[in-house]
Amino acid sequence: MKLAAHYNRTNILITVTLLIIGAVIYFLAINYIARSQLDNDLSEEVAEVIDYVSANHKLPKQVDFDEDQTVFIETNQKQIQPRFFDTVYVNPKEKEKKPGRAIESIIQLNGSYYKVIITVSRESTEYLLQFVGIITLGLMVGLLLTLFLANRYFLSGLWKPFYALLHQIKEFNISEKNNFKLTGERVDEFVELSAAIDDMSKRVSNDYQNLKHLTDNASHEMLTPLAVITAKLDILIQHERLPAEIYEQIEDIYSATSKLSRMNQTLLLLTKIENNLIIGNEPIDLDILLTDKIKQFQELILAKQISVTENLRKKEVLVSKYLVDILLNNLISNAIWHNNDYGDLIITLDDEELLFQNTGSPVALNREHVFERFKKGNKSEGTGLGLTLVENICKFCGWEISYNFKENLHSFKIVF
Repeated sequence: MKLAAHYNRTNILITVTLLIIGAVIYFLAINYIARSQLDNDLSEEVAEVIDYVSANHKLPKQVDFDEDQTVFIETNQKQIQPRFFDTVYVNPKEKEKKPGRAIESIIQLNGSYYKVIITVSRESTEYLLQFVGIITLGLMVGLLLTLFLANRYFLSGLWKPFYALLHQIKEFNISEKNNFKLTGERVDEFVELSAAIDDMSKRVSNDYQNLKHLTDNASHEMLTPLAVITAKLDILIQHERLPAEIYEQIEDIYSATSKLSRMNQTLLLLTKIENNLIIGNEPIDLDILLTDKIKQFQELILAKQISVTENLRKKEVLVSKYLVDILLNNLISNAIWHNNDYGDLIITLDDEELLFQNTGSPVALNREHVFERFKKGNKSEGTGLGLTLVENICKFCGWEISYNFKENLHSFKIVF
């Protein structure tokens, strides 16, 4: 839920609650005032009856009071407190039942006591209350609608700088110059936020440049001595008078140096991928690239007499050609190296996925650890980083890779 919607919902909920409470209090106050006015009128009418009886020494007739109903009942009670109550009575003028308000009191006439009950209509009061209720409800609806529209347009304008910053953050590219400054903004919080984000982006860009330089320097500084060692070993291996034992030791050193060089290059590449230091995407025909790769590995395939089945449909991807080249090299070499002699290699490509299936060990690999660093099979002489590199390249490209073992086939599936 968006912040504006959350604010509007909370604001309207609080406003509605307060308006309902206020309307109830207002209605009760109006009702109390109207009822008090009726009670005052009834008290005055009782006083008028008492004055009439005192002046005329007789009870007044019904016709003397227009829409009121006056009842006199002889009683033995000499005195009671005037009592007010709501009732329903027959209007003497309209001969219809009407809601009324009544007062009950005692008057004295010629030594006798009479209970007088005067009832007046509450109809006009109820009409007034209904009218007040309708007006109040209309005002509530109008106020809520006004608040909703005002908040919507006000908040829309208020949060424009925030959404501008959010758009800039989404478009942030670590390899390019970015500016998160807001011009002409008067809200202190947004100015402070933009300044903080701008400062953070500059620190991130500086860290990126430092890491890039470190990676480049490390690659150069480590590869140079390794190249020197390899060159010297090449010269020693070509020496004709080397004893067999020394020759074998030099070969071991040469193999270890080559492995160290490959591991260094792979670790540097992993660092670049994990820190988004690889740039430059281009459209690539994956089916054509796969066909070329299979031709490049043809000698190794023939050496193990592996049967290769290609089910390739046309598929174009927009990624780094450098990374895809490494990805396919690792997957194809892995499928050949861990395959059996006279085994099978099936490569399937369609619009949604790329699937490598190969025969090999009858035991499935551990799915939880197959892509971890330095995890390799018993017969592997690699660095243990090949599948880790494959997984990182897939993540960098926004793809998903998974391993499965079914019907004696090891499968690596990439979902685009």
